[in-house]
Amino acid sequence: MEGSGSDEEVMPMELVASYERVRRLASGNAVVVFSLSGCCMCHVVKRLLFGLGVGPTIVELDEEKGGREMQTVLFQLVGDVQQPLPAVFIGGKFLGGLETVMSCHINGTLVPLLKDAGALWL
Repeated sequence: MEGSGSDEEVMPMELVASYERVRRLASGNAVVVFSLSGCCMCHVVKRLLFGLGVGPTIVELDEEKGGREMQTVLFQLVGDVQQPLPAVFIGGKFLGGLETVMSCHINGTLVPLLKDAGALWL
């Protein structure tokens, strides 16, 4: 078990770097979707955004170097209250997952959020 101590020391640094990477991606792009390539809920969110005319930055965590650590950061961000992926950021702020995005779309608040973030020019 000697190795477990060193893993615990390395892991926080990896998570700090992953947190910074998530933060930079979210703040540097109008819309970011953190996704898994085979996730049907992620596919629905991407299709909705594309259908609205948005070109989101998509980060497929299962295809991304450091994706597992980024996914850990996103799990910590959302907690146990909702499905962690897809994780959608609009205008640098965490919006939520599929349920939140669909709720915003249905109640008419999604398009204004996208416009305010500069993702739509309607």
